[in-house]
Amino acid sequence: MAPTSAEPVPSLRARPIRACLLATRPAFLGVTLVACLIGLAVAHGSGLAIDPAKAALTLFFALVAHAGINVLNDYHDARSGADAANVERIFPFTGGSRFIQNGVLSEAETGRLGYALIALVVPAGLWLTLQSASGLLAIGLAGLFLGWAYTAPPLTLVARGLGEAAVAAGWLIVVVGADFVQRGAFSAQPFVAGLSYALLVAAILFINEFPDRRSDEVAGKRTLVVRLGPDSAKWVYLGLVLAAYGWLVLMVGRDRLPQGAAAAALTLIFSFRAARYLMAHAAEPSELAPALKLTIAAANLHGLVLAATLAFGRWPGVVS
Repeated sequence: MAPTSAEPVPSLRARPIRACLLATRPAFLGVTLVACLIGLAVAHGSGLAIDPAKAALTLFFALVAHAGINVLNDYHDARSGADAANVERIFPFTGGSRFIQNGVLSEAETGRLGYALIALVVPAGLWLTLQSASGLLAIGLAGLFLGWAYTAPPLTLVARGLGEAAVAAGWLIVVVGADFVQRGAFSAQPFVAGLSYALLVAAILFINEFPDRRSDEVAGKRTLVVRLGPDSAKWVYLGLVLAAYGWLVLMVGRDRLPQGAAAAALTLIFSFRAARYLMAHAAEPSELAPALKLTIAAANLHGLVLAATLAFGRWPGVVS
């Protein structure tokens, strides 16, 4: 498959700053922004006064960490041959950023960019740890480890069918971390509040594996979709989104979350429409673009509604 008109072109090398920025896939960093908002909303809804400086630093460097992880994923997918072999990609959603394959950045340049971005996060993480509590160091290290291990050998979690679990854990860690910076301690609340969103982010990864299935298999990248095949894997997608919405409704019903948080479950309309497309076209990558877009919309809108209702809703047991 030849590069599409939307893909990056070699002329971007003449604008290195813009090239490096676009190589981070900024359009997809929104899921981390939303995860941070959920964590901050939990802290605020719990009655804590939000420290604006800490909140801004948390958000900025969470985005930098995600950007670095995106670049490193491209680097390792290029080294494995998975992206080069991908002729059924749906750009910009699947098949990587195409910066290496289209000659904008070399493999070595991409690797250096990814690790440089991760290195920028370290001093900010240490400062925030000093301002909150030592537990934040464990949270940050766990998040960076999962992001690196997702595609990097020898673990290559996504190739072992563990990508979805790693992504759900990773974005739940972002929620927990944003809350921890404000709270200075661990709490069950961000875990309870963030799990539905984390599962919907994992659903984005999962549905993106359908168009990439054949190239992943050729490259030995045995994702969950490769292992199950499209006809079985489509039911896992449905189970994943049902688990996300079921968890939210259960937690609201058990008075673990504000009643208003149930409004976030309305985004199941988008998730179910995506599931319908996937059920009909699981083995036809060219037909899956609407399902990919709906899955992204469902996760982001769910997270935004959830953050708003957690921040301004009345939490059970919290005196307003």
